[in-house]
Amino acid sequence: MTGKTETATLAAGCFWCVETVFSRLKGVDKVVSGYTGGAAPNPSYHEVCSGTTGHAEAVRVEFDPDEISFEALLEVFWRTHDPTTLNRQGADVGTQYRSAIFYHDKQQRRIAESSKRAAEEAKLWPAPFVTEIVPAGPFFEAEPYHQNYYEMNPHQTYCRLVIEPKIRKLHKDFAGKLKS
Repeated sequence: MTGKTETATLAAGCFWCVETVFSRLKGVDKVVSGYTGGAAPNPSYHEVCSGTTGHAEAVRVEFDPDEISFEALLEVFWRTHDPTTLNRQGADVGTQYRSAIFYHDKQQRRIAESSKRAAEEAKLWPAPFVTEIVPAGPFFEAEPYHQNYYEMNPHQTYCRLVIEPKIRKLHKDFAGKLKS
């Protein structure tokens, strides 16, 4: 790491999955699971899961732009979740599982919009993308037991059935972008 960091905030279904994927990339210093995009201050997991707060399960990714660009993060984002399903990723259903990019400045917005167009034009997925590209707002860290969930619970059924296929895809499609 060069000491220079930027922040990306992404929602792509269950934050356990998204955190696990992005934490493995070179240039990513830290990934935190949390909630953003809703109205209630400091929501709990139970409140977010109720679907009444408007928050998405999301991750805050701190990265070194000299090692991995925001564009490269978005390339991984588009390929490791389904951006065509509204408020759903697999069996996880509700607005808290929506696909969203929460941009932190005008440059991130421009890059996100361009990246989305390019991914749609490349037909990465067979249907139109429903991913929101919206300004970043307050981000609330999830409870401690949600942080590094896969690393702490690799044998849990959800981890084995849902997260491990994403890790395999990451290794197959992005081997050169992974930490040693």
